[in-house]
Amino acid sequence: MVIKKSKAPTVAVEGETAINDKNEKIGSWDHKQQENLEQALAHIPFEELQKARADGSHVIRLKTAYMQPEKPGRANKNRPMEMSSKVRVGRYKEVIQAPKRVVRDPRFESLCGNLDTERFRNKYSFLYEVELPAEKAKLQKLIKKSKDPNIIEDLKNHISWIDKQLKSSSTKNIESEILSEHIKKEKEAAKHGKHPYYLKKSVIRERKLIKKYNELKASGKLDSFIEKKRKKNASKDHRFMPYRKSSDDVQR
Repeated sequence: MVIKKSKAPTVAVEGETAINDKNEKIGSWDHKQQENLEQALAHIPFEELQKARADGSHVIRLKTAYMQPEKPGRANKNRPMEMSSKVRVGRYKEVIQAPKRVVRDPRFESLCGNLDTERFRNKYSFLYEVELPAEKAKLQKLIKKSKDPNIIEDLKNHISWIDKQLKSSSTKNIESEILSEHIKKEKEAAKHGKHPYYLKKSVIRERKLIKKYNELKASGKLDSFIEKKRKKNASKDHRFMPYRKSSDDVQR
């Protein structure tokens, strides 16, 4: 009877070689890990190492040191650099490219043309002639009906704002009328070969006073206006006048 020798199981041998390779890899990885640890600890002062050993924070620091991602590099100079395709999406990324909003101020835009003050004054004169006076009368009625002091104060402030608007519009209208009259005269003078003359602010102010004087005289309100101005100027002068010292002050 011939007994055949059975071959040694190759599976076991292959398993042993795989385990040995794995152990070698682990050993090499441990060796690299130890080298990295030595390099990291070489730059840390001795006092910090002692503190880390005392409170146990060295474990966390070493873990974070090993968890740092490796910088991308080339395996060979002839190969391209390998990088991860997982790129973090930006927080403020615009998915839909919407048109950019552009704010335009018509006062400074050449597309809107130049401002024609005379045309603007004629077109929106109803605001100062009809709308604002009607609103002022309405607010005055509300003041009489209301009993809340806060509401009354707000209404009075709004009425004062309306008065300022009406006053400024009247002064602007007078200035524009003076300038338009002057421009007409200068155009006629230019036809006869004369040089144009531009009004100064002081001349415009003087002509405004003359025009206002003529209007007050025609309406019969000149005397009351002059009396009001006199009282106002007297109150201003009264502040700067020296007071007569009393007998007590003289004795002191």
